[in-house]
Amino acid sequence: MGILARYIFKEWLSAFALTIAVVLGLLILQNMYDALPDLLDYGASFEMIVLYFALRIPSFVPAVLPIAFLVSILISLGSLHRNNEIIAMRAAGRSLLRMSLPMWGVGLLLSAALFYISADLVPRTVEQSRTFYANLEFAAQEETREVRDIGLIYNLGFDNPKTGRIWFMNRFSERAWLGLGVTVHERSPEGQELLRVSAREAYYDDVDGHWVFIDGRELIFDPVTNDPLRMRSFDRHEFTEFTEDPVLMLTLYKRPKDLSLFELRNVIETVAPEENPNVRAYLVRYHGLLAAPFSCLVIVGIAVPFAVSGVRTNPMIGVAKCIGWFAFFYVLISVANILGARALIDPRLAAWIPNAVMLGLATYFFSRAR
Repeated sequence: MGILARYIFKEWLSAFALTIAVVLGLLILQNMYDALPDLLDYGASFEMIVLYFALRIPSFVPAVLPIAFLVSILISLGSLHRNNEIIAMRAAGRSLLRMSLPMWGVGLLLSAALFYISADLVPRTVEQSRTFYANLEFAAQEETREVRDIGLIYNLGFDNPKTGRIWFMNRFSERAWLGLGVTVHERSPEGQELLRVSAREAYYDDVDGHWVFIDGRELIFDPVTNDPLRMRSFDRHEFTEFTEDPVLMLTLYKRPKDLSLFELRNVIETVAPEENPNVRAYLVRYHGLLAAPFSCLVIVGIAVPFAVSGVRTNPMIGVAKCIGWFAFFYVLISVANILGARALIDPRLAAWIPNAVMLGLATYFFSRAR
C-alpha cells in the first residue's frame, strides 16, 4: 500500500506542479495585460509594480488550485491508464477506492489549505492590492485636481436600521475621505423623523469613531406630532452618536465578487437581509467562498472514475465526460447562487448544495467503476 501510494503520488505531484505553474502564469499575464498600462501611466516604479502583482497572486490561488488539481489527476491517472498500470493494479486486487486514497488525502489537505487561504490570506491581500492601486491612481490625479475632487462617488446613500438613521451624500471623496452635501435623517422605531442634520461637508474621525459635520444645521422634530421643534446652525459639530463607518457605506456600493471575505462578513453582520434584500447577494457570496475549497473533494470523486475507466482505444472519452460533469458543476453553482440571491432558497443551501450533489454523483460513479 505504501509503495502504491508513493508511486501514484509521485506521478500526480509532477503533473500538479507543471499545471499550477502554467495556469498561474497565464492568470498573471492576463492581469498584467489589464493593469500594467495603467500602473505605468500612474508613474509606478518597477518595485511598486512587482509589489502590486505580488499582492495579487494570493487572490488567484483559490481559482488556480482546483483547476490544477483536476488537470493533474487526469494527466497522472490517464498516463497510468494508457500504460496499462491501472489494469495491473486491479489484477493485483487493488480496488479503485484504495488506489485513489492518495488523491483523497491530497484533496482533503488542499481543501484545508484553501479554506485557510480564502478565509485569511486572500481577504487581506485583496484589500491591500485594491488600496495600493487606488492610491497610485489618486496620487497621479493630484497633479491636476484638488484632493476633494478625486475618487468621487456620487449619490452615496446608507440605511442603518439599527440606529434608525438614513444617510445621503451628494458626493464622497475616497481620497480625501470626505462627504460633500451630507444629510442624515434619524427616525423613531415607528418610522417618525426625530432629527435631521444637513451640512456642506462631513468627515469620519477614525480616532474617536464618530462623524464631524462642517457648516450645517440641525433640525429636531416632535416625536408625537412630527412638527419641527427647533433648529440651530453650526460651523463645526461632532456628533458622537453618529458612528456609522464609511468603509461599510462604500462596501455596499461594490459588487459582492469584488469584496474580500472580511468585507462581506462586515456587511452581513451589520445589515440583515430582511432589512435590505440586496444584502442576500453578499450573504450568498460569503458562504460560497467558505464552501468553494471543498470542491477539491468533488474533483477527486468525479475525476478518478473517469480518468481510469475511459474506452481503451480512446481514453480521452473518459476525460471529456469528466470535463462535461465539471461544467455541469459550475452551472449548478451559478444556478444555486441565483436562487439564493433571490431568496428562493437559503444562502447556506445555495453554497453547499452543488458540493453535496456532486459528491453524491461521485459515490455513484465510484460504485460503477469498481
